[in-house]
Amino acid sequence: MKFSEYLLEKLQPIWRSNHTHPFVKEMGNGTLELDKFRFYMVQDYIYLIDYAKLFALGAVKATDLQTMGTFATLLNSTMQEEMSLHRAYAARFGISEEELEQAEPSPITLAYTHYMLHAAQNGSLAELVAALLPCMWSYWDIGKELAQIPGATDHEYYGEWIRMYSSEEFGALAKWCIDLFDQLAEGKPDRELARLEEIFATTTRFEYLFWDTAYRQELWPNG
Repeated sequence: MKFSEYLLEKLQPIWRSNHTHPFVKEMGNGTLELDKFRFYMVQDYIYLIDYAKLFALGAVKATDLQTMGTFATLLNSTMQEEMSLHRAYAARFGISEEELEQAEPSPITLAYTHYMLHAAQNGSLAELVAALLPCMWSYWDIGKELAQIPGATDHEYYGEWIRMYSSEEFGALAKWCIDLFDQLAEGKPDRELARLEEIFATTTRFEYLFWDTAYRQELWPNG
């Protein structure tokens, strides 16, 4: 069994909690309140700025040109495609570019991105991939799952999100990260594998908290 498969099987309760969170379920059936989605898009835009830095760090830590080039592709895809989607959504919700760029991160957004960057900057390439993989992998899984709901991909607001993350293009990049993770984990001692599992499990839990804070629209207490 590949290491990614082992982790997915072991962490199924946490993994499925992300798929079944009310935010995700309501986005799929089209009943999610728009102000919650608006909150999510702003926070996710902030998140993606730091997430893109992980791909830049991946290119730095890569030991071969092909891996370096794919990380560069992921960096470009995040900044030009995912963030463009967010800017388009922002315009539809009446969010100016200035508001988007100056938005403050929620406590969970801040904690999540700082954790990933800390793991990436201070660890190996394998640790970096362990940190970024749950987001990309779970979004691909969620996108495919929601795309199976009749009419979900055609929804006025959520259809574009579902189409992007269920797409073959996004799936190919996610699968590349999964394969790289397995290659990097191969042959590592138990101590290092335990560290990779810890990072992967932590960012998977952060994924749940990210959905939850968007659903509750939680910022800092007392402003």
